[in-house]
Amino acid sequence: MKKFISAIIILFCVFTCCKKSGKSSNNSPVDVKDTVLAQGLNFPWEVLWGPDNFIWMTERGGTISRVDPNSGVVTPLLTISEVSSQNEGGMLGMVLHPNFSANPFVFVAYDYSQSGAYKGKVVRYEYSAGSLINPIPIISNINASNIHNGCRLVITPDLKLFISTGDASNTNDPQNTSVLNGKILRLNLDGTIPADNPIPNNPIWTYGHRNPQGLVFANNMLYSSEHGPDTDDEINIIEKGRNYGWPNVKGFCDPGAEQDFCTKNNIKQPIKAWTPTIAPSGMDYYNKDMIPQWKNSLLLCTLKDSRLIQMKLNDAHDAITATNEFYVNTYGRLRDLCISPDGNVYFCTSNGGNADKLVKLTAITSN
Repeated sequence: MKKFISAIIILFCVFTCCKKSGKSSNNSPVDVKDTVLAQGLNFPWEVLWGPDNFIWMTERGGTISRVDPNSGVVTPLLTISEVSSQNEGGMLGMVLHPNFSANPFVFVAYDYSQSGAYKGKVVRYEYSAGSLINPIPIISNINASNIHNGCRLVITPDLKLFISTGDASNTNDPQNTSVLNGKILRLNLDGTIPADNPIPNNPIWTYGHRNPQGLVFANNMLYSSEHGPDTDDEINIIEKGRNYGWPNVKGFCDPGAEQDFCTKNNIKQPIKAWTPTIAPSGMDYYNKDMIPQWKNSLLLCTLKDSRLIQMKLNDAHDAITATNEFYVNTYGRLRDLCISPDGNVYFCTSNGGNADKLVKLTAITSN
């Protein structure tokens, strides 16, 4: 009888603890609430969770800021006067050094004017006492345009910098490995070219891209989201030296001319394609306990029809098994998102006119 009573007490304690923590003992789905954390922004382009537990953010006009995830207070760090914001061009991607406490380096990508030509570059800054100082160019002279500029940045655990570039409205460039556009580039953090890149003395890692605006490293894989033309937006897994087909192939390798090109050129097909198009942008990988139904999923912001898409991955992480859509036409165009260590999700809008917002998603828990 004493053993029976003890078992009942243990079960009661487990149930009570789970209830107070807001977590289900069987990882059952939870409701998610959305709250506007910050507003009055103007075309935020990158949001990322920093090691200082602040959200780091770029805005297309040239400003880099830190956002307090509790109060929503936005603290500008630097406005880069060299940034030239033209339509979709301007201040774009950003990434922080993985060992930020020892190497407080911030890498930013932006477009600028050079002797009348519109170009893109990546510059490394050092964060010190609330300021960004000592700019050092990492790579420059990337062709830019009013549209199709990429440009996301990722640093992988082996300390390699990946940079996505768009075709900058020139469909001749993605298949040309002597041009930086329409590519995923790979560099050492000092801007030198790794010895194991697929083409010697060349920063190109993959080619045949149209406009990859999402890039995330997870599960020992590099995933990208890419704008198609009138059809076939894509989710890709980026593999060394592979050709992704643009402009000869849209989406999957269809029978006929596309299949012939794929066979001859080692084309890597997407793991997902959308027609009609959705204009995919920033992407991150969710594997937290806070929102259990989103575990092992890619989360994707979209500009067209304004929605957040959850893409559930298989156990091998190389295929999408299901998709779900959230906040359709609720906040307007969505540009990018980040995830906090405890599992909150933050996404930014891209509507312009100083009307943009940073929105927080968190689980609704019972007390």
